[in-house]
Amino acid sequence: MSVKNAMTADFLRSAYGGESMAHMRYLIWGDIADKEGMPNIGKLFRAIAYAERAHADNHFRVLGEQEGDFTVPAGAVFGVGKTAENLQGAIDGELHEIEQMYPVYLETAKFQEEKGAQRAFYYALEAEKIHAKLFKDAQDLAKEGKDMDINAVYVCPVCGHTIIDHLPDKCPVCGAKKEMYKEF
Repeated sequence: MSVKNAMTADFLRSAYGGESMAHMRYLIWGDIADKEGMPNIGKLFRAIAYAERAHADNHFRVLGEQEGDFTVPAGAVFGVGKTAENLQGAIDGELHEIEQMYPVYLETAKFQEEKGAQRAFYYALEAEKIHAKLFKDAQDLAKEGKDMDINAVYVCPVCGHTIIDHLPDKCPVCGAKKEMYKEF
């Protein structure tokens, strides 16, 4: 599978770059949450890092046989702060993807009839909506110096759908079976 339109390909590379950076940033911020005595928020960061990796993987695979060196512009939050501040960075990044980036990328892929890109962008957009809410819930607690009260975080490896403490029978975004979810 390979995209035919240059604009959609550019958007896929940009999304790949952004998701790759989010993956690493969330792993780093998860370690900070652990050190601050918030291991469940750390777990949430690591779980969502896994979801961001799934998004990057989807974008990369849709690009298909395209080879060569490309400059990959991608917006990113940089810096390390306390967990509540890092959560704000995560929220800001997710909201950018929800409100700005993925709606434009998805509509462009639809217009250009790029089915693989449509699917990859849709999966990411739907998961990011959940991630923003989970990060906000975690931030509300972190601001009070509290950790989340959770047992497990589950992530669909196909689309990045993320859920706390219980699994659906199948993924509501992509339809994957619950047995496929990764537990954190």
